[in-house]
Amino acid sequence: MKKNKLRQIWAEGRPVLHGWLSIASPFGAEIMAAQGYDAISIDIQHGAVDYKDVLAMFQAMRASDKVLMARVPWLDPAWIMKVLDAGAYGIICPMINTRAQAEDFVRYMRYPPLGERSFGPTRAVFAAGADYAAEANREVLAWAMIETAEAMENLEEIAATPGLDGIYIGPADLAFSLSEGRLTPAFDREEPEVIAAIQTILAACKRNGLKAAIHCGTPEYAARAVGWGFDMTTVSGDTRLLAAAAAQSVATWRRLTEETPADPAPEPVKGAY
Repeated sequence: MKKNKLRQIWAEGRPVLHGWLSIASPFGAEIMAAQGYDAISIDIQHGAVDYKDVLAMFQAMRASDKVLMARVPWLDPAWIMKVLDAGAYGIICPMINTRAQAEDFVRYMRYPPLGERSFGPTRAVFAAGADYAAEANREVLAWAMIETAEAMENLEEIAATPGLDGIYIGPADLAFSLSEGRLTPAFDREEPEVIAAIQTILAACKRNGLKAAIHCGTPEYAARAVGWGFDMTTVSGDTRLLAAAAAQSVATWRRLTEETPADPAPEPVKGAY
């Protein structure tokens, strides 16, 4: 089976730069995969994608050297197993709030005897290798999302779940939940109580030998998170990058055309058609 490059990056003591896809476009996925990310995930939970889109996007990105993962809609064995069969090298599962849910997640991710994943790697066996069944348990990453007040109460038990590879922080939902709706959902939190929660999760990961990941809105905040000790940072995503680039281009055009006087039209050349 093709090795999971993220494990090699971490073994070398380097952080992982993670991209994010929410638009159902194989071409868009191919463009993102041509950039300098180490890993890219397709967001099935909130992205405008379905299973057929996921399959085509994985195929479009196969030629790249990126580690391809996905966030599933929920703690649903059908979704988890089907996306793994499509070739995902990691699953990010949202709203893991208890140890029991974390244990269920791990079971759905692993083949027996470590779990109850059903065998049928329809595409994965071609994309990853003929020995997929023997190696998948070691290579595929299981990320539990911590993003609620309930999860924070059960953090230590969740982090101690055997077979879990890492915790992925969803800062928007986390801030929203911890503040009981007082804080608007957003990335790159600066509120002391949210920063404290992020640091608490990071410390729990370190104590339990888990990788720590966080979703960021800007490279500057992601660099801070790496400085704190995070192993993987997600920096924005296709929808936000497209919107930001388009907004900057439009704003620049409007500024230049409003500030620069129009040049007089050139005189027509006689006899020209």
